[in-house]
Amino acid sequence: MIYDYSLSTPQNDLYDITSQVRDAVVRSGVSSGLALVYCPHTTAGITINENADPDVKQDIIHGLDKVFPDRPEFQHAEGNSAAHMKSSAVGASEMVIVNNGGLLLGAWQGVYFCEFDAPRSRKFFVKIIKG
Repeated sequence: MIYDYSLSTPQNDLYDITSQVRDAVVRSGVSSGLALVYCPHTTAGITINENADPDVKQDIIHGLDKVFPDRPEFQHAEGNSAAHMKSSAVGASEMVIVNNGGLLLGAWQGVYFCEFDAPRSRKFFVKIIKG
């Protein structure tokens, strides 16, 4: 079962998509298995991280900006090479265990869509695997 979701990203940020992933689990009716969350974009990604303190999201964005700054020597014509590098570093997917019909996340964890080339209209997919 694959569920697709749309997302508007007005700025570079981490967008909490935990509720959409939970929605896919509920819609699937699966009580035990896996939820694969996948981003089909080359300048965005998916991660799992803290969702209690919003400063963590900003720290991640600032840290990635420091590690992958825009550089004048980059040759990619669109001018978003740093966004491509951030996407590769973060990755395009995450897997979450489904247990008793819910996501098996830690107390402070959430699932995030990571936007590195805003503003955009984005999609992401959730595949529920029964097991």
